[in-house]
Amino acid sequence: MPAYVITEIEVTDPKGYEAYRARVGKSLEEFGARFLVRGGDVDVLEGDWQPRRIVMCVFDDMDTARRWYRSDGYQELKRLRQNTATMNMVAVEGV
Repeated sequence: MPAYVITEIEVTDPKGYEAYRARVGKSLEEFGARFLVRGGDVDVLEGDWQPRRIVMCVFDDMDTARRWYRSDGYQELKRLRQNTATMNMVAVEGV
């Protein structure tokens, strides 16, 4: 069953964030994932949520999504990103 990683990002240092953005795609590809949404306009249809930037990726399954997140490669990128943006991230099993 596929797993979707959904991320809400508020970029606080756009120049620094570019270094993360330039490398995160390769880390996803190493685990067979691909982007479904990467930024773009957000239209809040209901509720008080005001996301600034949404990113969504699909993995083959939840185990692979977890292995990517916990991988040494992503943990290095996570440290880089933590200095340039705040983030909320979930992994959800899909259909």
